[in-house]
Amino acid sequence: MFIAASTECWPELDLRESIELLSDLEFAAIEIALHETGNVKPSELLEDMDRSIQLLRHTHRLDISGYSVQLGTTGPEHYDQFAKLSWLAKTTKVVTITVPSAEQGTPFNEEVEHLQKLVEIGETEGVRVAVKSQLGCLSEDPDTLMVLCNNVDGLGIALDPSVYITGSAKGKNLDNILKFVCNVHLRDTRPDAFQVSVGQGEVDYGKLITQLEREKYDRALTVHMAPLEGLDHRVELRKLRRLLETLV
Repeated sequence: MFIAASTECWPELDLRESIELLSDLEFAAIEIALHETGNVKPSELLEDMDRSIQLLRHTHRLDISGYSVQLGTTGPEHYDQFAKLSWLAKTTKVVTITVPSAEQGTPFNEEVEHLQKLVEIGETEGVRVAVKSQLGCLSEDPDTLMVLCNNVDGLGIALDPSVYITGSAKGKNLDNILKFVCNVHLRDTRPDAFQVSVGQGEVDYGKLITQLEREKYDRALTVHMAPLEGLDHRVELRKLRRLLETLV
């Protein structure tokens, strides 16, 4: 296991600025968010693939642990864009792409079909697709998430323990989904607050890492924290990085 940080930790900064800050904070790897609503828009990347490759490789010697992809398209265009981004991932030596989960109320079979298409596209480029744990989505319930993985051969999970502390499934056992985990997003959390200052929440990092080691997990523990008013964001990021480094 190794410690990474998401560029979503600095939502107001462009890619190069966030990379520089995370490098200064001594992270060894980064997860880059390619979100249509963010600073690195997939639609713009796909307009000039050669330029995009150069942009994504300019990481100040930080390894890229994965891409988080959220597209603004649907239907055939969506899958065409995802195929191009999967090729981009292979070209930049990225193995894991994290994708969002469908909102609660989405027909289960519809989500299975969608994720199966993404997994098949990713596999052609040697990329592992992981569906993200999210509040308000099908993945909020670990039992539903397990059934999704059992129905979509090759699907992985980007595990966010905070979802199972604050969400409707709080307290549910996660043991059955750990074997599918290929990415992890971390912050500190209480049942009444999705993110709190590191050390004031209920995330048991030591237990989680022990459970993941049992499943031979050897990928990123990704710090995924938004700035909080009244807290020094640099201090919080450094604090969680140092804490995780004592445990791996």
